[in-house]
Amino acid sequence: MFARTSEAHPVPFSYLDVHLQGTTIEGTLVAHMFDVAHDLNIDPAERLLDPAVASQQSKAIADLIGRRLTMTADGRPAALHWANVEVVADRQSIRLPFSSRLDSAPGVLAVVALLFPYDPNHQTFLNVYERETLTQAILDRGRTRFDYYAGTTQGAFAVVRRFVPAGVHHILIGPDHLLFLVGLLLLGGSIRQLAVIVTAFTIAHSITLSLAALNIVTPPARIIEPAIALSIVYVGADNLLIRGGRDVRAWIAFAFGFIHGFGFANVLREMDLPARALGWSLFSFNVGVEIGQLLVVVAVASALAALRSRSEAASRQLAIVGSIIVMAAGAFWFVQRVFFPGAA
Repeated sequence: MFARTSEAHPVPFSYLDVHLQGTTIEGTLVAHMFDVAHDLNIDPAERLLDPAVASQQSKAIADLIGRRLTMTADGRPAALHWANVEVVADRQSIRLPFSSRLDSAPGVLAVVALLFPYDPNHQTFLNVYERETLTQAILDRGRTRFDYYAGTTQGAFAVVRRFVPAGVHHILIGPDHLLFLVGLLLLGGSIRQLAVIVTAFTIAHSITLSLAALNIVTPPARIIEPAIALSIVYVGADNLLIRGGRDVRAWIAFAFGFIHGFGFANVLREMDLPARALGWSLFSFNVGVEIGQLLVVVAVASALAALRSRSEAASRQLAIVGSIIVMAAGAFWFVQRVFFPGAA
């Protein structure tokens, strides 16, 4: 009976266009008058559609947006120079042109924006243009940063610098992948044998890592993660059951390497792969994984070889105890990932 008139925010969006041309950045931001008016306490908001008012508020608007939109080129802040505000009456919006001059062409341009935090639903539609290429992204409260890798030599190096360390980091903090590798090494062997085992694992997981990262084959994590745990159980059991010199560790590494590759890909997808540099990012991440893997193999194999040279009996006992520990850890992870996935 006592209803009041209210107006909902018609379009909780902003539009950010960035043109990257060598050492020059040119761009425009189109923001709705309701958002700008709200944060500058301008009432009614329609006043901003008057060119005279918009011009009068130009510095205040640039200061407001300048605090909430930043860019960095290869980690160095890019100073954005704002031109006068333009009124876009048919869209009930204002347009802010800007530009920046860089010391050198960037490999990676990072755009960070949270323009109107008062509105939890606000989104900024980002378009990055470089020559004939358009790359798009959406920035909001849940994702305030977008990294654009230039289609240049500098961009390729930037991808390598990011994804090689990421690959090393992932393998070194991934206890399941590490334990699988350690299980394969417990029985020792010649340099050639160990090289074949590691190479088989590398080939297999590289294939599925690429397939999954490119969304060609994407099995769900609820299947892959328990399967990785079972692979650890299997390699420990094989160590205990080996008889008569039989050594199929290379085949085990190859077969289960496919599964571990899907596990690597789950992590890689979360890193927001650059669409125009998929090949470089996949290659770099894989190189990083191999570097980390090599560090583990060299350290473990050297330690086991040193122990074996001092006491063959102690080496055999370590292999047995280590294999039991490997099996127990794999079994624990399997139960955890199947029955208590939230705790994993």
